[in-house]
Amino acid sequence: MKANTHPDYHFITVKMTDGTEFQTRTTWGKEGDVMTLEIDPTSHPAWTGGNSRLLDAGGQVARFNKRFGGLSLKKG
Repeated sequence: MKANTHPDYHFITVKMTDGTEFQTRTTWGKEGDVMTLEIDPTSHPAWTGGNSRLLDAGGQVARFNKRFGGLSLKKG
């Protein structure tokens, strides 16, 4: 095998948005660095369920129905 083909893995501290921290091994940064996250599973709507509001007051669906609501596939 070739020498020096594997990346240098080292420990860093990851700081979540809620202030919790954990240690992990990575190739990012240098040994002992702190990665501070702006978005993580505790704060991002994709993981938390988000604000599941579906408001379409005059939005795209309403405009579509206004323009094409009278169309039908029936032959008559």
